[in-house]
Amino acid sequence: MTPEHLDLQPIRAVRGTVRLPGSKSISNRTLLLAALAQGVTTLRDVLESDDTRHMLTALRTLGVQCKETGEHTVTIHGVNGAFPVKQAELFLGNAGTAVRPLTAVLALCGGRYQIDGVARMHERPIGDLVAALRQLGAEIDYLGNEGYPPLTIGPGALQAKETVSIRGNVSSQYLTGLLMALPLLGKKIAVHVEGELISRPYVEITLNAMRQFGVQVARDDWTKFTVPAGARYVSPGELHVEGDASSASYFLAAGAISGLTGGGPVRVEGVGRDSTQGDVRFADALEQMGAAISMGPHWMEATAGAAARRSGKLRALDLDCNHIPDAAMTLAVAALFADGTSTLRNIASWRVKETDRIAAMAAELAKLGAGVEEGADYLRITPPQPWQPAAIDTYDDHRMAMCFALAALSGVAVRINDPGCVAKTFPDYFTVLAGITGL
Repeated sequence: MTPEHLDLQPIRAVRGTVRLPGSKSISNRTLLLAALAQGVTTLRDVLESDDTRHMLTALRTLGVQCKETGEHTVTIHGVNGAFPVKQAELFLGNAGTAVRPLTAVLALCGGRYQIDGVARMHERPIGDLVAALRQLGAEIDYLGNEGYPPLTIGPGALQAKETVSIRGNVSSQYLTGLLMALPLLGKKIAVHVEGELISRPYVEITLNAMRQFGVQVARDDWTKFTVPAGARYVSPGELHVEGDASSASYFLAAGAISGLTGGGPVRVEGVGRDSTQGDVRFADALEQMGAAISMGPHWMEATAGAAARRSGKLRALDLDCNHIPDAAMTLAVAALFADGTSTLRNIASWRVKETDRIAAMAAELAKLGAGVEEGADYLRITPPQPWQPAAIDTYDDHRMAMCFALAALSGVAVRINDPGCVAKTFPDYFTVLAGITGL
């Protein structure tokens, strides 16, 4: 039974090495592509979490043979673009990395399906993706509010169009879902992105995953993507999933914060210089704050730099966070340990994540004594004077729980309400954190 809360006593220091769980973004993309491919794929280091369980359950419901053949290893017998089950109801929890791509794929592969999730998923928009799919003749209807799940998908009368347009300024998952689905049509088709494309590194993850399964998408800047004629997914045989770069941010920040008072360093293994994930650039932001960062092909390490150790504080920063939307949440907590006011900009996408993360962050940072200014797409944070012990509400959002645990490095006690929400991406997060604190 999951406890209602977890009380973290002040953490004096952290030091050590953490082996990261697999990337959620890469795990769910490759699980779906392996299912759609021709041939058998063995995926290693797959993340075990709520989100990947929802994807695997959905694939099995659709008739895909998915077998767990070892620890963090899944072998998938691909269906060569055609799911055997043509009518199904899928419940996908709050897994955006499952809802968006599956909606697109099912809309273009024929059959009748219903997609649903938890109450929060009913508040997470999907209208831009549906509008793009309807341009191709897809049959999609909303069961509740227009533009939001739950929804039904019919076989549709798909059209042989050469172009389709999609908005890119709400969520990059819409473009990801569309691109992953288009090879099922077997035709050359160009996708034009309307407006600014946010979270571009996540689209790069998608393009890389598609490439590994034999589909090379041509990218013209970030405004046009072309899927070639005759594209089809073919199994690469075996793939290893990278460690999760977003999860790395908590431990790197812990190493930098603890280094201010003689702790650190903290090393993460499973992601590094050779990573395809944009969130590795969190290390650059942390370095701007005065951290000392070391990096190898598949590892990263952080502690406080010499100047930060002397001052006992990190440096405040003003940063456009469009390229690291998830890891930027960790920066918000790191900003509590800075020497002045920090501003995180271009984070409007936070409002349509697992919760409204701008509002949630503002409320919980204030509990710790911080000065907070919340805008439509920014957050301005002034460190506490003094720090206040606090009970942190997590809003059923795994990243709220994980990043606010770092507040215990301040010397005050922190209560994390609903700590079990970390199961979405990192079920043993608090155990791993305790392992480098000696608690």
